[in-house]
Amino acid sequence: MPGQQRADNRPPYARIAGHYRDLISSGELAPGELLPSIRALADQWQVSTATADRAMKLLRDEKLVNGIPGVGTEVMARPVSLASGSERHDRSSRTKSSWGVGEKSSGHTAAMVAAPEDVAHALGINPGDDVVRRSRVYRDAHGIVSHSTSWIPAEFAQVLPELARSERLKGGLSLDLIAEATGRQVTHRVDEETARIATPDDLKLLELDAETVAAILVLTARFLDADDELLEYGVDLGAPGRTRRTMSEVL
Repeated sequence: MPGQQRADNRPPYARIAGHYRDLISSGELAPGELLPSIRALADQWQVSTATADRAMKLLRDEKLVNGIPGVGTEVMARPVSLASGSERHDRSSRTKSSWGVGEKSSGHTAAMVAAPEDVAHALGINPGDDVVRRSRVYRDAHGIVSHSTSWIPAEFAQVLPELARSERLKGGLSLDLIAEATGRQVTHRVDEETARIATPDDLKLLELDAETVAAILVLTARFLDADDELLEYGVDLGAPGRTRRTMSEVL
């Protein structure tokens, strides 16, 4: 049954909800698609209809699905929660895409540039040293979700010249391609979340009027290999009004 793909100690209703939450988050289940009926879920997962119904209630409470009388349980279209670089990396590992539900990316640009001071500090290089900068904008039906920038050590552009080209990468994110080409994989990450009033540069990147005064979330992620060497430094600027949403089990 589906639940056997993910053996853990969560109660059955949580495993069922988690399975469909992952399908919705990855885009495998699109807005408007119907989930199996309660009876079908109960049969597939070998649980009671009450357990299956509890799983669907959890997804309804999370605003991921909507119960339509006489029709079934439908995947809802909703604004995308602001994803961190680590979450996008995890999503890409599963689906080869960093897009969230109902999300697309545009404005892919890349170049070899002189490292700004804050980026140089994060990468452990000198300000002004060469670094690859890759940027893109994530959008959904409600507008811009975030502006995302990946700062990558220049050495990787020698084996992967496409990293410095202004086009969407094929075959996964930059970290996926780096792992495939060099064998250096992410083993641990350091994530930080801060908030600030948008600067003029932030407003320009988020395509907002220069007079806009708004608070934004800033998510940074440092991706390191087994030798504690930095593979990439990611910076995501959340558009005003976008929120961070995480789920955890209470045991």
